[in-house]
Amino acid sequence: MLDTLRVLSQIRRCMHLAPDQRIAGLLAPLFALRSENDLGIGDVGALRDFIDWAADLGFRVVQLLPVNETGNDNSPYNAISSVALDITTIEATPDALPDLAVSHFEKLLAGINLPELRSGHVNYPLVKSLKRTLLRHAFDHFAEKEIPQRTPRAQAFAHWVAEQEPWLEGYVLFRVLMEKNGGTERWDSWPADRQTAAAARDWLARQDPATRLDFQREAQFYRYIQWIAWDQWHALREHATRRGVGLMGDVPFGVSYYSADVFAEPEIFNDRWSGGAPPEPLFKDDAFTVKWGQNWGVPLYRWDVLRARRLDWWRQRVRKVREIFHLFRIDHVLGFYRIYGFPWRPQFNAEFLALSTDEARSRTGGDLPRFHEYDDETAEHCDANRRHGEELLSALQEETGPWCLIGEDLGTVPKYVRPSLTELGIAGFKIPMWEQEWNTHLTPGDQYQRLSVATFATHDHEPLRAIWERWMSVIAAGESGQEEDVKARDWTWWEVRRFSEWAGFEVPCILPFDDQVHEQLLGGLFRCNSWIAITMITDLFATTQRFNVPGAVSESNWSQRLLTPVSEWRVNAETVAKMGRIRELLHASDRLGLP
Repeated sequence: MLDTLRVLSQIRRCMHLAPDQRIAGLLAPLFALRSENDLGIGDVGALRDFIDWAADLGFRVVQLLPVNETGNDNSPYNAISSVALDITTIEATPDALPDLAVSHFEKLLAGINLPELRSGHVNYPLVKSLKRTLLRHAFDHFAEKEIPQRTPRAQAFAHWVAEQEPWLEGYVLFRVLMEKNGGTERWDSWPADRQTAAAARDWLARQDPATRLDFQREAQFYRYIQWIAWDQWHALREHATRRGVGLMGDVPFGVSYYSADVFAEPEIFNDRWSGGAPPEPLFKDDAFTVKWGQNWGVPLYRWDVLRARRLDWWRQRVRKVREIFHLFRIDHVLGFYRIYGFPWRPQFNAEFLALSTDEARSRTGGDLPRFHEYDDETAEHCDANRRHGEELLSALQEETGPWCLIGEDLGTVPKYVRPSLTELGIAGFKIPMWEQEWNTHLTPGDQYQRLSVATFATHDHEPLRAIWERWMSVIAAGESGQEEDVKARDWTWWEVRRFSEWAGFEVPCILPFDDQVHEQLLGGLFRCNSWIAITMITDLFATTQRFNVPGAVSESNWSQRLLTPVSEWRVNAETVAKMGRIRELLHASDRLGLP
């Protein structure tokens, strides 16, 4: 009886995620987490350990990057499906997979150098191949032993497949064709008679019975993978609920041009335009971004078509996210109000970098990059954009309920967006170093509106320690007396002192990023008035690891892993002492949640 009451109490605590109570959270990319027996990448098993560890410290939210299936660039923000989960997230062990025999598991791992696989960065080709092979063995057993006997598990699988038909069938068609065409998701490189779902189905109907049978078995395999993945994630959400932790997912505004969605439902996408962001002079090392902006390559939406369908594609997307997450953020929520578009695909960026505006127009039929539908140059345009965003986001809230949708409202933010989000009951983000008052002082944290999420960094930003050490390095260099170095030193001192003032301490001289500085900065974040204060896992541990450098093509993007397994954090004396002080900061700032 006491155990039942304890579980019910934990569930009530987890469900109390309304902004009337301040809470704290941790952001960790799933791939970066380690467990003692992982297969070279973080999965739901490692995440379960992480949730337990976070809950014991007093964190009430665990935020992840998108977990949808990625293509060959492995970017979680360039997924090949808006719904399908990535195979790498599956815990592919006999304990977690009822259809995987221990003997098969041990035999398949015998040829793998596990210490090497588990060390260093994620080896995506090897990890994906290994997990697919393990799941293939599990599926073969399921197809031979369970399906013919119509066992309860086989019936559960059939029921799930029928329920998921609106998204699943287009996805598995795309996924099998991807495997049949060298593993590439670039459907425009496939044979012409297989470049759309309708054409591919006609092609398949013309094939001989053996080819169709082979194709259908492969399709069943990918249905099975998704069934396993969704089942594991449902169980994980229930576990987080019992531990009083809310899982926060991530939904990018766009979807990859090379996705099952564009392949299966091209009518809802405007693939003539590529979504992105306007020019940004702060990106001094990226000439294209300074001149033209960021061209992400995601197709724009045909909102007229989606409206006629009651936004069914978007409603489905957020409903599926809510199945496995308690709340989620929309990456680039500004896109619902207006989105910057390029009349060329990213592969042509280098050509357009060298062109003048007139030369660019001559290549595009007169178009230049611009906002869709409208720029914000007139009051009428602003009002139209605001109403457009509110209509779309209100429809999504019908699927999510209150306080579940969080908007990533960073970048070039029109004046009407944040009041609009507040009116809708959608929390936006507060990056302390970017929240500035008219007198150039940073806005005090106690003045942040409650309906907001405060954090020092997202997955794209430098870690806190790296920023601080860069500042101290610039200041030290300025002591040389060179005019440029002195100017940089003076400017940096201004940045350091207003940031430390915001956090509530003084920096009279060059200070290393020691425990005292680290904990004073975290304390400033936790004390702010925002509903949720989230810290990156790298900022919690005060490391300089960076998971992504925007615009950079690097093998280290989306592949760096934390140095030790979660289990070691519980026994390492230094880590235990450090986390004890972090918990004291949470307690002092009243962020430990309900008793």
